[in-house]
Amino acid sequence: MAFADDIALIKKQEATLVFAAFDEAVAFKIGSAIRDRALKEDLPIIVDIRTFDRPLFYAAMPGSNASNPDWARRKINVVRRYLGSTYRLVLEQQRPDRTFKVGEGLDIADYVLAGGGFPVTVKGAGVIGVIAVSGLPEREDHGVVVDALCAHLGIDPSGLALPPEEK
Repeated sequence: MAFADDIALIKKQEATLVFAAFDEAVAFKIGSAIRDRALKEDLPIIVDIRTFDRPLFYAAMPGSNASNPDWARRKINVVRRYLGSTYRLVLEQQRPDRTFKVGEGLDIADYVLAGGGFPVTVKGAGVIGVIAVSGLPEREDHGVVVDALCAHLGIDPSGLALPPEEK
């Protein structure tokens, strides 16, 4: 089953893409790398990197729109609550309406099931923040973040990249 394989691979990404330390300089470096890629490839995205107490990097690329920051905010809230990748939750929950189950008590104005939010995990500290990308199809938003983290951490992305989505 493709979903199960993707979920297992995303869990591997989350376990592997861990920082020794994370601060403003690291956030700026990763955010700038994502921005540079977006400029080069004409990706109409926004990038929002933050710890749970404050924003550290934000960029809006040409072609992004007014709804992208709100989608990113809602993805950030999901990572903060579940301490995991939003795309993994999308695959695990399988809810086409993009909402969490009623019993979760999560307002759709503040939480969304959509890929592109990835936890910033620091060894010895756990999840301390989020890198969110919004503007592409959710699997691609997720991939942009994973590619940037692999590049920053010096990890070969070939063993961590999700395969192209099956149609």
